[in-house]
Amino acid sequence: MNQTYSVTLTQIINECNLELLYSPRSTDEVIIHTADINRPGMAFNGFYEFFDPDRLQIIGNGEQSFLYTLSQDLREQRLRDFLSYSPVAVVIARSLDIPELEVLCKEYEVPLVRSADATSAFMAQLIAFLNVELAPRITRHGVLVEVYGEGVLLLGDSGVGKSETAVELVKRGHRLIADDAVEIRRVSAKTLVGSAPANIRHFIELRGIGIVNVRRIFGMGAVKLTEKIDMAIEMEPWDVNKVYDRMGLETHTMDILGIQVPQMTIPVKPGRNLAIIIEIAAMNNRQKKMGYNAAEELMHKLGMGDQAPVDPAVQEEWHKF
Repeated sequence: MNQTYSVTLTQIINECNLELLYSPRSTDEVIIHTADINRPGMAFNGFYEFFDPDRLQIIGNGEQSFLYTLSQDLREQRLRDFLSYSPVAVVIARSLDIPELEVLCKEYEVPLVRSADATSAFMAQLIAFLNVELAPRITRHGVLVEVYGEGVLLLGDSGVGKSETAVELVKRGHRLIADDAVEIRRVSAKTLVGSAPANIRHFIELRGIGIVNVRRIFGMGAVKLTEKIDMAIEMEPWDVNKVYDRMGLETHTMDILGIQVPQMTIPVKPGRNLAIIIEIAAMNNRQKKMGYNAAEELMHKLGMGDQAPVDPAVQEEWHKF
């Protein structure tokens, strides 16, 4: 069963700097469960077949102008019909003044707030906020760091060296987002955003030392609250019997909340500088997103073409390096 999330009207008021005109109860008790919003122009025309009262209702210039083309009695009746569906809350944009609406909201006990922003700008801000706060999410054991602007999710068994690698990356000028527990949210059909739970934010565990506060030790520039997830790196102890990818021709992915994230496996053994390897992996992933693949260029220079299979003899020679 999918878990659902919610935000309160208080959170929306604080985030969008709204003016509270009326609420029948504490705005902490007004709960919004959907990121969808609605402009009730069709409702004011009397069409309610697809009307969803669980959505925030946004009234802008268009809706106000239409209402005032109606006679006073008809305008009041249309507003009564609208409020009789008990929408979760109504927002008036552009600091517009609709006196009848405020009076009727009190009668029907519907929360009413107002924004000074233009309707489109307010809706964009509201939708972005709701998409993040109501996004489906999971928590994964791992470390999330930002490396050259790329969000890199480090995965692997406990003790493999994820936290130590993250500290080395921070020392090299990169930023820590989360250690041990990474909360991942799907904020759009293509984007995953990771963050740390509030109670462990900026802390990192180093075996033999204990808990350290990265922000306190390395400064504010060493941490970040959230970051998109561009790639995942699985760290595992080096297995001499396992064949690791030497060319990088194939793109491997892992599924996180229905989104395919580029994924690679990095074997760990003493003497390997994992921080530098991850830096190169991040830069190489960015190049691939921009359409350049070094392995494909090498195959082309070897005369094998984009789709030709790799000659085992050539591959054997390459593996000797």
